[in-house]
Amino acid sequence: MCTAISCKMNDHYFGRNLDLEYSYEESVVITPRYFPFEFRKEREYPKHYAIIGVAYVKDNYPLYYDATNEKGLSMASLSFPGNAVYKSEQDDKYNVAPFEIIPWVLGQCTNVKEARELLEKTNIIKLAYNKELPLTALHFMIADSYETIVVEPLDDGLHIYENPVRVLTNNPTFPYHLHNLNNYMYLTKKQPVNHFAKELLLETYSRGMGAMGLPGDLSSGSRFVRAAFVKWNSLSGETEEENVSQFFHILGSVEQQKGCVQVEKGEYEFTVYSSCCNTGKGIYYYKTYHNSQITAVDMHKENMDGNALQVYPFQKEQNIYFQN
Repeated sequence: MCTAISCKMNDHYFGRNLDLEYSYEESVVITPRYFPFEFRKEREYPKHYAIIGVAYVKDNYPLYYDATNEKGLSMASLSFPGNAVYKSEQDDKYNVAPFEIIPWVLGQCTNVKEARELLEKTNIIKLAYNKELPLTALHFMIADSYETIVVEPLDDGLHIYENPVRVLTNNPTFPYHLHNLNNYMYLTKKQPVNHFAKELLLETYSRGMGAMGLPGDLSSGSRFVRAAFVKWNSLSGETEEENVSQFFHILGSVEQQKGCVQVEKGEYEFTVYSSCCNTGKGIYYYKTYHNSQITAVDMHKENMDGNALQVYPFQKEQNIYFQN
């Protein structure tokens, strides 16, 4: 399961937690403008916008989990089991496989408005990458610095929702998460006052009591509420370092520790990596479960007009700074 957020501080930042019980040897991958993006049912891109993000590279093809293009448009795929429905090919639409949808959108769109217009003409088809990498049930969050949308392929078609919260987790469908926030409108960052009974002398005995009732479990519904509360009440700083640090703290409020969510016997879901991209500068920051040091890759330090993938394997070993 996963959590994605979009945040406007001094700059716009986009990132996510990837929560799984396994890892595919992910890397930070830069796809330059002239890398030949091939699509199973649609035309090849001879030229497209450059993209940076985390991907599993298979057969020299980047299977992106989340990414940002050179125009600042960002997109993440999140697990959506039991709800995602992929269709057969349609003659009147572009037919794109789920593993192709991120490069399909980020390769040719500059903002959310263009992404929405493209997706309204796109059919996400039931087509896996290969037998070893079967279909994964997914939904998607797309954001620029002004707006955010959620895209969900459901049984009755492709749904595109405005996302004013700028947060996405997993099941149920997005309208449920949006409506569920009404149940938590009483939460506050301030100290609470006595509305219980004016005749009773009730007093606060601890800081933070205004957030009593904020979910703390790791379900997708609870993570949505918690991430939204922390994101909308957190304070940004003045520098890049402060903002990146704060972004990771927001994601840290919903990270998963190995051992707390058992999937199968001996298998536990955990936060494989957390990411934060400054979408305007094209700098992709990340941390992994075993390495809490922030590592960065700058797409503009590479040849943007190249035709070969630039792959940066995750730095997974913990780096500890000794002061003596």
